[in-house]
Amino acid sequence: MKLAANPAEAETIRGLLQTEGIESLRRQTDFGAGTMDGFSGGEQEILVRPEDLERAKALLEPLS
Repeated sequence: MKLAANPAEAETIRGLLQTEGIESLRRQTDFGAGTMDGFSGGEQEILVRPEDLERAKALLEPLS
């Protein structure tokens, strides 16, 4: 639902979602894979449940 530039940004976004009761997962993108010699780095994808998608988008819209 949203791309984050790095793991730190992804966790900040996930924290914001969590404060609103929205569960999320962070997944490394194919583009981010291998950017840090096997460590989780680069672009991260933030995923939420389909039923939470619209609320999550509305919450994160001011950050875009």
